[in-house]
Amino acid sequence: MRACVATTVHHPEDARIMHRQIRALLDAGHEVTYVAPFTYFNVTPAMGLTAIDVPRQASYGRARTALRRGVRDADLLIVHDHRLLRALPYRRPPVVWDVREQVTAKQLARAGRRHRVITPAVVPEATLVSSSPPPPGDTRVVHIGRLSAERGVTELIGLAERLVPHGIRLDLIGAAAREVRPLLRDAQRVGLLDWFGYVPNRHALRMAEGALAGLSLADDTVGAPPTKIMDYMGRGLPVITTPQGASLVEGAGCGLVVPLDVDAVLNAVLDLKENPARRLRLGAQGHAAARLRHHWPDHCEAFVRRAESWAGLTRHALAV
Repeated sequence: MRACVATTVHHPEDARIMHRQIRALLDAGHEVTYVAPFTYFNVTPAMGLTAIDVPRQASYGRARTALRRGVRDADLLIVHDHRLLRALPYRRPPVVWDVREQVTAKQLARAGRRHRVITPAVVPEATLVSSSPPPPGDTRVVHIGRLSAERGVTELIGLAERLVPHGIRLDLIGAAAREVRPLLRDAQRVGLLDWFGYVPNRHALRMAEGALAGLSLADDTVGAPPTKIMDYMGRGLPVITTPQGASLVEGAGCGLVVPLDVDAVLNAVLDLKENPARRLRLGAQGHAAARLRHHWPDHCEAFVRRAESWAGLTRHALAV
């Protein structure tokens, strides 16, 4: 099978796109053309795939040109941002939209009438679960993922300042929206926190190991729990989350749910610091739940089979 995978907004090393879906297709022996903003993010394309560079948030015309090249002889097109559905070339293979952003029911219904739609119910969010992570420590907390105002940057910086007298460091691992970068640089310059910028997911997960807790401070109360929560669980970390992640954390018994408030988050961190047995128990319960339900290798074969069926290919045809 020849698959084209496309995004104009996500980092080319995005964990779900590159390190789960594309890697699963390549490992299954399929050919992949990847349309992504490689130059914008200063990324060298991975070996084994055909890369087509596109500007980040490219105009519809430039996006359509890139897609036209990408789907040449392709059996399937998987797009990862909604705007690409408006830039599809006339001649194209079956199209699958992987829903990554919050969209309306009307958008989903409209797209679903014409294309396949991937939701967490179709292809589960997942992570790479460590076989034996170190136990949670007591000197730092971590946040993995993109940093922006709506994802709690102001509260994270305020938390970092409040943690200093308690000997706890805040590690921020992820790219940041342009408008909050000066705040992060200033906070790092005065020694409140360590901001590492974008780090490939597999390395970010290893950096998070051994922390006191993983933080998820989105201000939304609707939508699916952030994937970073599964990342923390897979590394044996207790989770401190705002209500958006409540269903996952409470279901696994792996952390604390707090409002998006610096005092509330601080109290949760200090509670875990003062109760090593509790943080060890929460980390272990999260790790067990992640291994049971959220380990990507347990789901990747099903994803590949779905992709093959979406392309209209049968197992017999693939074997010939």
